[in-house]
Amino acid sequence: MNIVLFGPPGAGKGTQGVRLAEEKSIAAIAMGDMLRQAVAEQTPLGVQTKQFMDAGKLVPDAVVIGMIEETIVEEDASNGFLLDGFPRNVAQAESLDEMLSRHGFALDAVVFLDASEELLLERLSGRLICKACGFGFHRHYSPPREAGCCDRCGGELYQRDDDNEDVIAQRLHVYQEQTAPMLDYYAHRSSFCRVDADGGMDEVYERLINALEQMH
Repeated sequence: MNIVLFGPPGAGKGTQGVRLAEEKSIAAIAMGDMLRQAVAEQTPLGVQTKQFMDAGKLVPDAVVIGMIEETIVEEDASNGFLLDGFPRNVAQAESLDEMLSRHGFALDAVVFLDASEELLLERLSGRLICKACGFGFHRHYSPPREAGCCDRCGGELYQRDDDNEDVIAQRLHVYQEQTAPMLDYYAHRSSFCRVDADGGMDEVYERLINALEQMH
């Protein structure tokens, strides 16, 4: 099963995507993680990526598509994949379709996680990330057992620079300009579904599973 999961920052794409990928035994491809890993491993595409990032430029779509292409043809993705964080705009969505078509793949589901701006602000401003293992917590919804300390590995928790309210507002503005038009691109497809992401993690996940089951 091949899935694209998209929606505004804070809609829960990372949390729900990992859980869904595990249940479906498919490869979870989080774009941000993939870029960081490629840079750390100094793969040919990772070296290119670092050059753009060091220069303060966006990584070109062609490089990102190349990374996804490398991943989906590997054995780990033989059962399918879930894309989180890509595509971010219509041009990327078109490039993704072209690349998948070359390999004889198609998207079985395009899921839009929809949430109110008020909830997004609350979620993002309370988010905490472990410096060591990257696991996420939330001050209100899923706080760590010990303040500032990761339950999983004992690492230090921190708030990302882009999770303060001013930056969040800017991120939501960029999302509306660039990513929201993807709704028009995908909405007419039989593989498209919209899931209400307001609510607890388990509640939203149940809606997500139900929506996918109704499609197939």
